[in-house]
Amino acid sequence: MAAAVAALPGKLPRQPLPPPPPSPPNSIFPRYPKSLAAHPALSSNHPSDVSALLAAAARAGDLRLGRALHRRLLRGDLLDRDAVVANSLLTLYSRCGAVASARNVFDGMRGLRDIVSWTAMASCLARNGAERDSLLLLGEMLESGLLPNAYTLCAAAHACFPHELYRLVGGVVLGLVHKMGLWGTDVAVGSALIDMLARNGDLASARKVFDGLIKKTVVVWTLLISRYVQGECAEEAVELFLDFLEDGFEPDKYTMSSMISACTELGSVRLGLQLHSLALRMGLASDACVSCGLVDMYAKSNIKQAMDYANKVFERMPKNDVISWTALISGYVQSGVQENKIMVLFGEMSNESIKPNHITYSSILKACASISDHDSGRQVHAHVIKSNQASAHTVGNALVSMYAESGCMEEARRVFNQLYERSMISCITEGRDFPLDHWIVRMDVGISSSTFASLISAAASLGMLTKGQQLHAMSLKAGFGSDRFVSNSLVSMYSRCGYLEDACRSFNELKDRNVISWTSMISGLAKHGHVGLVREGKEYFRSMQRDHGLIPRMEHYACMVDLLARSGLVKEALEFINEMPLKADALVWKTLLGACRSHDNIEVGEIAAKNVIELEPRDPAPYVLLSNLYADAGLWDEVARIRSAMRDNNLNKETGLSWMEVENTTHEFRAGDTSHPRAQDIYGKLDTLVGEIKGMGYVPDTSIVLHDMSDELKEQYLLQHSEKIAVVFGLITTSAPKPIRIFKNLRVCADCHSAIKYMSKATRREIILRDSNRFHRMKDGECSCGEYW
Repeated sequence: MAAAVAALPGKLPRQPLPPPPPSPPNSIFPRYPKSLAAHPALSSNHPSDVSALLAAAARAGDLRLGRALHRRLLRGDLLDRDAVVANSLLTLYSRCGAVASARNVFDGMRGLRDIVSWTAMASCLARNGAERDSLLLLGEMLESGLLPNAYTLCAAAHACFPHELYRLVGGVVLGLVHKMGLWGTDVAVGSALIDMLARNGDLASARKVFDGLIKKTVVVWTLLISRYVQGECAEEAVELFLDFLEDGFEPDKYTMSSMISACTELGSVRLGLQLHSLALRMGLASDACVSCGLVDMYAKSNIKQAMDYANKVFERMPKNDVISWTALISGYVQSGVQENKIMVLFGEMSNESIKPNHITYSSILKACASISDHDSGRQVHAHVIKSNQASAHTVGNALVSMYAESGCMEEARRVFNQLYERSMISCITEGRDFPLDHWIVRMDVGISSSTFASLISAAASLGMLTKGQQLHAMSLKAGFGSDRFVSNSLVSMYSRCGYLEDACRSFNELKDRNVISWTSMISGLAKHGHVGLVREGKEYFRSMQRDHGLIPRMEHYACMVDLLARSGLVKEALEFINEMPLKADALVWKTLLGACRSHDNIEVGEIAAKNVIELEPRDPAPYVLLSNLYADAGLWDEVARIRSAMRDNNLNKETGLSWMEVENTTHEFRAGDTSHPRAQDIYGKLDTLVGEIKGMGYVPDTSIVLHDMSDELKEQYLLQHSEKIAVVFGLITTSAPKPIRIFKNLRVCADCHSAIKYMSKATRREIILRDSNRFHRMKDGECSCGEYW
């Protein structure tokens, strides 16, 4: 073992050490009766008395008492001559996480060390982020001639949780378990091995260890069930749970919590209801972890009363903490309930003096992003800064998405750059050729796959391809080339930035795919080539549950509504929504509303708009879409009524914004924008190009301009749309064969779509436009959307 560990690199990524337990404010004996302060052991020199008191302090986790006892022991020689007392003190420091103190005691035990001493120290190191040091220590123990016992092997297995150490030493630990005759005979050792194997992705071997145990306890059953769930093997977890019940075991709160998580992953509400009933009968439903799991399960379910059930579970909890509040808020966000309700919950949570965590903030920011409410988002951002949560990558990513989806691109980029620089990756992009170890060591938030995944996702929200590519390269250098979290974010980033080939390559190189991998790839393909294949789409939707046992979620229903509505089957799409087993969220109704304008269906459009407004009253989008629908039909009185309603509710239409990245710099454009340094060149080129494409057949569609002005002014207004300006800027700053990649915060208008197709033909350049809904790859006068947009 020592030789294997010695071959490891000098430093491995470590988790930060947990803080020591808080010290009591006044007495050094606050958790004990007053008589304990005068306990004879404090003045006794008898080893058993002192050991008993140290053991009591260790069980209570009372570090302050332990240090007081240590000071008293230093006045005499008992610590230097009695191994039992020294081991008791070492064990106390180990259990309290006081690594430095434990090491000092251990180093002072030169002539007293036995198997207990070595095991206690190794366990202390392994459980406090010093796994490599723990294995080196155990190697020294073996070289000294001592043989490990069950507790020692448990410590060794724990030290092999990091994959690099497991890869080098895990086999040695398994061999020692066999050699010491503990294979299958000791449940603690078996549990430790199961945990070691499962954490390193080898659930098959973990199951073999489990099956080989002569005696099984609730703890070991629960351990494997929970690892199955965490390893996205929920079906195996359910099968194991049934075996658990058949063998006569009763679940505890940990078993129940894991099983509820399995139901959530499987989308099996029926099994979840049965588990809820079982938890009630066994008195486990009031447990915080079980209740939070139930809230999450109901919130993610596909039943119409999902949030009613989730809310009832929440209200019946004896005490609500940050976890339960976050579960409820996240549930409302996922169910598409209006943002007002979520903000009310956030206020109630704050009123109860419960501090939100990074998951809470991420969920609330997602709610703000869903309706482009940057005002509420800015308020939440202020709370994030005050609570010192801005450094969390999930929060930073949510902030970037919120600002980007609200059209506040400058603020989105500012947050992204702060996130980027905070991770100390900016030292590479600024041209300083630091070695990889330099910036990894300096990262104050720790280098991890989630760090890269969050940053790559944030770059995707902004369409910052160059930054995304740099992060891709860095993740490879950092050893995360095969990491699923990073790979999934790369698939999404490349597809969202218009590099479908690179997205496919990242997907194909990913061997351990999960539902997120498939969803990212399918979503990317759909946004690049939705061709209205209604029959095929219906069949795939039916086969999800019929052939693959996958319960459709809201996003899948939204895809079907999109497919039907954009193919002209607007009434069928409405019927589909009414027949859904769960209440449609705002996204589903917005999808239908957008298609109603394309197909001039006022009747269904009014129904869709009404539902969106009920769900998200602060979102101006349904008002704008319905107003445009009325304008197309010449119903100007209705247009005036809608605009009046918007003014009364203080709602403003989101400003259109297009942008393009050139040489690592993002250039933004708004309609009629003259602020760009090259504005004169842009408009000169635009006038020339418009004249050219008119000769090819382009006719400006002035019908989409909903202002009372002459046709000449309407045409001039159209020609100054932000996406046209951005395309022309791309033409004068880049050269063929490089595609021009444009991003827009809103859906591209029909006139710009037509004009840019002609531009692609006239200039023989490929133009890729990503709007708020999908990608449009335009080449030789044709668009990949096939006019389904």
